[in-house]
Amino acid sequence: MQLNGIKTLMIGCGVLLSGLAFSQSNFRSSQIGMGVVVSDMERSLDFYVNGIGMVQTGKFTINGEFGKRGGLTGGDSVQVQILKLENSPQASDWKLMSFGKKAAHSKPKFIQDDTGVQYITIQVKSLKGIIQRLKERKVTFLGSSPTPLNKDAHFLLVQDPDGTFVELIGSLE
Repeated sequence: MQLNGIKTLMIGCGVLLSGLAFSQSNFRSSQIGMGVVVSDMERSLDFYVNGIGMVQTGKFTINGEFGKRGGLTGGDSVQVQILKLENSPQASDWKLMSFGKKAAHSKPKFIQDDTGVQYITIQVKSLKGIIQRLKERKVTFLGSSPTPLNKDAHFLLVQDPDGTFVELIGSLE
């Protein structure tokens, strides 16, 4: 009887695993592009490009008719700025767009203060230049940042101008 239960469990796991393998093969890309609505495009571009070090790789416009038909907007058009960690087809898109409005919710103090996407993690070779550029922009370092993780890596936590937490992990040199 117990052997039968184990056999049933193994068959169930096999079905589950084959389902996972099938669902994974349905993706054309291993990247996830993120669309981020910001209150002030220039301020956000300064933070991400000049502070963090991302590169602008392009832009496009979502016209009002498509935005409404596709369910993205209520008929407003919006220009989207595409940023990446490096100018490579393999790099994920960080797409910024602004409708010129302030956020409808308050800026979170901690990641548990709101729901939805709260933070991104960026692995870097060296935090040194980023720390200098963020200090020049008067970006507040949160907690005891940078915090040692091990002998080779530190953790730095900041927020973008609209409150998205950005954790940077890398060497101090």
